[in-house]
Amino acid sequence: MGGMAGQAWSWIQGEWVEGNPPIVGPLSHTLWLSSTVFDGARAFQGVAPDLDLHCARAIRSAQVLGLEPMVTAGEIEELCWDGIRRFPKNAELYIRPMFYADDGFVAPAPESTRFVLSIYEDPLPPPTGFAACISTRRRPTPTMAPTEAKAACLYPNAGLALTEARKRGFQNAIMLDAIGNVAEFATSNIFIAKDGVVRTPVPNGCFLNGITRQRVIALLRNDGVTVEECTLTPRDVLEADEVFSTGNHAKCVPVTKVEDRSFAAGPIFQRARALYWEYAFR
Repeated sequence: MGGMAGQAWSWIQGEWVEGNPPIVGPLSHTLWLSSTVFDGARAFQGVAPDLDLHCARAIRSAQVLGLEPMVTAGEIEELCWDGIRRFPKNAELYIRPMFYADDGFVAPAPESTRFVLSIYEDPLPPPTGFAACISTRRRPTPTMAPTEAKAACLYPNAGLALTEARKRGFQNAIMLDAIGNVAEFATSNIFIAKDGVVRTPVPNGCFLNGITRQRVIALLRNDGVTVEECTLTPRDVLEADEVFSTGNHAKCVPVTKVEDRSFAAGPIFQRARALYWEYAFR
C-alpha cells in the first residue's frame, strides 16, 4: 500500500510538517496495542476521486474502534486539498488520514484520540497487472476482528499472505473467508468475468466493501454490464475468462495469472478501467 516514495507532508497538531516526523512514544497505546485506523485516497493530475467518501470512512473506522474523532469528514477533506496544493499539479499522491489512541489499557481511551493526515508522493502502478496464488491465510469474521474498520491490526495477516505468495513467485494472494469462499486479494478487491458477466464476492463482513470497488460496480452497471455480487469459490476464479482487481492504491488493474492459470487483460477489464478514468476526470 505504498511507502514514503518522495516528498511528504503531514498535518500534526495544527500544522504541516515535512518528512516523516516521530509522533508516538513507547508508552503510546497505538504502538503497544494497535489502536490505529486509517484510510487511503489518491490525487493525480489535479483530481482526487471519491475523496469525500474516503474521509467519511476514516471517521467510521475510528468510531468502530472506540475512538473519538475530533474533526469531521468535511474538515479532513479541506485539509487534504490544502495538502495536495503543496505538491506539483501532476504529482501522484497517496492521501492517508489516521486516527489513533495515545492512552488506554487494552481498550483505547477515547479521549486520548489523535489525528494525523499524511500526504506523500507515490506513483500509480502501471496497469500491467499481477500474478496471484490462493493463500493459506483466511480473512477473519466480524466476531474475530474489527473488520468493519480499515484498521491497522488487520494488515499483518494480509502481510503474511503476501510473504507466502512472494515465496512462491507471485506478487499477490487471494484470501478466502472462514468457510473457504473467495474474499479478496491481500491488498484489494477481486472481480472475475465469465461469458460477459462480471462477478465479485458479496460483502459478508469479513472484508471491506471498497470505495473503488463500489465505484467500478456502479460504472459498469450504468454502462450496461451485468455485475453480480455473489459467493465465489476458488474454482470460479480459475475457470473465469478474466480476473481483475480494484483498490485505491492501483485503482483498476488486470490479473495475469492465478496459480498456474494465465489470463489476458480482457475487454471487460479494459472497459472498467476506462470508465473509472472517465469518472475521475469528469
